[in-house]
Amino acid sequence: MTTTPVSLIDELIAGDQRALALAISAIEDRKPGYRELVGRLHHETTDAHVIGVTGSPGSGKSTLVNRLAEFYRSRDETVGIIAIDPSSPFTGGAVLGDRIRMSAAVGDDGIFVRSMSARGSLGGLSTATADAVKAMDAAGKDRIIIETVGAGQNEIDVVKTADSVLVLVPPQSGDAVQMLKAGILEIADIFVVNKADLDGADRTVKELLDLIEHDPIDQEANGWSTSIVETVATDGTGVDDLGSTIDTHSAYLETSNQGIERDRKRYAEEVNTIVREELAILLEREIDRQGGIDELAEAIRIRETDPYTVAESLVDPLRVSLGDDVD
Repeated sequence: MTTTPVSLIDELIAGDQRALALAISAIEDRKPGYRELVGRLHHETTDAHVIGVTGSPGSGKSTLVNRLAEFYRSRDETVGIIAIDPSSPFTGGAVLGDRIRMSAAVGDDGIFVRSMSARGSLGGLSTATADAVKAMDAAGKDRIIIETVGAGQNEIDVVKTADSVLVLVPPQSGDAVQMLKAGILEIADIFVVNKADLDGADRTVKELLDLIEHDPIDQEANGWSTSIVETVATDGTGVDDLGSTIDTHSAYLETSNQGIERDRKRYAEEVNTIVREELAILLEREIDRQGGIDELAEAIRIRETDPYTVAESLVDPLRVSLGDDVD
């Protein structure tokens, strides 16, 4: 008999790893019943601390996440890991196989690792990621770590899901540090200079300090100034210091209004995202009802109509149903 998503809830809340895996599959594949599942799981969440880890390819994200998982397990905390992979151009599935690289998870029921496809979404985060976080939270994970695809302007999407954001910067980054000015500085709670045993680490730290000092956002006014931690993830050097810094940031969020503000912004963005998805589905149906996008485009091409008129005809039914008569 096929297990329905909602029937997984009791087992998931009890900490059953298989139920958690099935629930996330239902969420990612958008199977029938997933919305009710996520809605009920939301009420079972306990605000687990969510850590976002981003950085350019080759900065050692997966290795560091593995070490962080070991660090939390040494404190008897349970860990959920979501590794966001680039989408396969053929199947849309996760292709990097981060689960294989997470050696800390082998034989440890206290760690749950899940690779998820970015599915082409900006910032490398699929729409399902926030729902998967809820599932892991409801399953009792103390820490949830999200490892994203890479760093860049679009990577700011990670802040919509994470409480504490780690941005990894390898030594001798040069232009990469300058690129941080493009927007990623505003989401970084902690800069991690990984591979700090390589030449150029001191210079990279200095460049980051200069960047923080000239930050126009003035994070200190909010009670938190972006921290810098040096690590060598391959041998675990600096991971304890990083864990302590994350704890400090978590405590800051709890004792200030910033944690509440982040939650509000996160849920506001989540609602906006869901609404946009629903509207897109409704508009696709209306396009099909009017003959399909190709037929509408052809009518525009031969000057029977124009793009704005077509758009109005698609939106009008929705506008009427909402009682909105504003031009």
